Formats: sequence, C-alpha cells, structure tokens
Amino acid sequence: MQVTPLIWIITLAVTVLFFVYEFFAHVRKPHEPSIGESARWSAFYIGLALLFGVGIGLVSGWSYGGEYFAGYLTEKALSIDNLFVFLIVMSGFAVPKKYQQKVLMIGIVIALILRGGFIAIGAGLIENFSWIFYIFGALLLFLAYKQAFGSHDSNPADGKFMQLVRRVLPIADEYHGDKLTVKQGGKRFYTPMMLTIIAIGFVDLIFAVDSIPAIYGLTNEAYIVFTANAFALMGLRQLFFLIGGLLERLVYLAQGLAVILAFIGVKLVFHALHVNELAFINGGQPLLWVPEIPIWFSLLFIAATIAVATVASLLKTRGDNGGSGRHSVDGGPAAASADDREADGQPDEDPRHAAGVPKSSL
Repeated sequence: MQVTPLIWIITLAVTVLFFVYEFFAHVRKPHEPSIGESARWSAFYIGLALLFGVGIGLVSGWSYGGEYFAGYLTEKALSIDNLFVFLIVMSGFAVPKKYQQKVLMIGIVIALILRGGFIAIGAGLIENFSWIFYIFGALLLFLAYKQAFGSHDSNPADGKFMQLVRRVLPIADEYHGDKLTVKQGGKRFYTPMMLTIIAIGFVDLIFAVDSIPAIYGLTNEAYIVFTANAFALMGLRQLFFLIGGLLERLVYLAQGLAVILAFIGVKLVFHALHVNELAFINGGQPLLWVPEIPIWFSLLFIAATIAVATVASLLKTRGDNGGSGRHSVDGGPAAASADDREADGQPDEDPRHAAGVPKSSL
C-alpha cells in the first residue's frame, strides 16, 4: 500500500480539524447532549468510517479494505469497552452531567495521541524485528485471559496511581465549573476535573497496550492502523450518551473481546512462525506449513463474535432496568445532586465527592 507523506499530512490535518470542530461546536458550551443529537452524530461518524473503508478498497484493493474493516471493528469494540471504564471513572469522581462531554473529549484526544505513539513504535519494531510478532501474540493471549477471567469491578479512580496523584497534587475540595485549576488563598489548586482527566489518561494508556498489538495482528500498514483507530474514536463521545444505559447490559462484552484478542493472538503467532527468523525455532527457517489466516476469515470471525456477544448480552439482561445500577451515565446520584446544587449556586455539601474520593469508599 503506497501512502505518500502528503496523504499522511492531509489525514492528520483532517483528523485534527474534526476534533477542533467537535470542541467548538459541541463541547465548549457545557450541556448534556440529547438522544437525537447523539444518534445523528454517531450515525454520521460510523457512516464516514465505512465510506473511508470503501475508499481504501477501491483505491488500494479489497485486501487492504478488508484489513481496514477488520481493524475498525476490533478497535470500535475495544473503544466501547473503554467507554465502560470511562463511565466508572466519571461515576467515581461524581462528574456533573453537563461537564462529562469535556472529560470525554479530552480523554478521546489523549487516547488518539497515545495510540499514535504506539502505532509509530509498533511500525518501527515490525519493520526491523520480525520476532516481535511472537511478543505481540503472547501479549494478546495474556490480555485475552485477563479480559475473560479478570475482575472488571475495580475503580480506576481509587487505584494506587490516583492515590499517588492525590498525595502529590494539591486538590481543591469541590468542582469549580469545568476549570482544571483554581486559585484559593493565594495558592494554585487542581480541581476534581483535573483528577478525572488524569485518571482517564491513565486508562487510555492501559487500553493502548492491547489496542495496538491487536490491530497489528490484522494489518502491517501503519496508515490503516492509524485511520482505523481514529475513526473508532471519532463519535465515541456521542456514542457514550447514546448507549450509556445500554453499556451495563453488555454483560458478555468482556468475553467477546477476550475471544477476539485470543484469535488475533493466535493469528500473530501463526504469522510469526510463517516468517520465523529465530535460530532456536526450526533452525531459524520459516515454518511454511503453518497456515496464514486470511483477512476475510478474520473479518467474519470478528464481526460474528461481536454480534453473538451483543445479542447474548441483550437476551441475558432482557427485562432488566438498565442493568445492575452500579454506574449510570449521569455519574450516579452524587453527580446529579452536585449538578443540581451548582445550578442553585450552592457548593457540593460533601467535599469528599468533589475531591475525587470514589463513592465506593464513602
């Protein structure tokens, strides 16, 4: 696939312009998006992503088009899992509803920057060290196991990293609109909004670790890796408000993602064996009898797994009222009450909520 520097520059510029437009058109003025607004923009970004994939297929061939669609589906599924963790973080920090858009926007931009860095590193490693596929494959198999059998109830807002941040940074006792810092008594303090964004950024870093090796298991083209990630993240803010109540019903999402990660991990190990250069494996010669999983099969497998996990989840939770109720899009009762008090011009009565102490510890 031939991608000139000019195409890269145009792609990066358009991506930046999209996020700049998002900020000034939707995020700068704090508000809670309506279902209609979220649905329209979600459909727009998904349609744009699909149209771009068709363009890749027509211009560069459907082999690359298939790689893009497989990568986009995988990254979109992982991004929805990312959304669930964002939901937990904002619930833990009791972020008022009208400020959640800004948190999500900043979190998504951080995610794209981090993934961009990992994409560049991954491209360099793949170009110079074919054995890196063994590492990526083993990593994905490990992450698949953790995804399937690990605990998903931990709150990143109350983790050791955030405890360290609270000890290092001076934190204000309450939210001050959507400001990140505030001056009190001649001293500069960081607001709970800043704490939330730091937590979101840390979560993004963790998710990039499984996101990038996963898509490099489907394509070696850095351009496809970047654009699939960019389109998966575009519209994620709107999707959060559109399916927020549905997130808790996706009870088998973790297992579905585990199957996808394990499949891509096996695919990477097969590819590593097929291009083997390690002396202690088959004398440093490729194992040409090892099958290469075609991209069309990968695309069908990933799509089918997502569909089965979604349908099974909805059937399992049929009749439930929004899931277990542990987390909600509005950040839970604490966030709602904080929002109401702010509207009345009153500060949050319990500074522990505002200071970033998760509700689980109250």
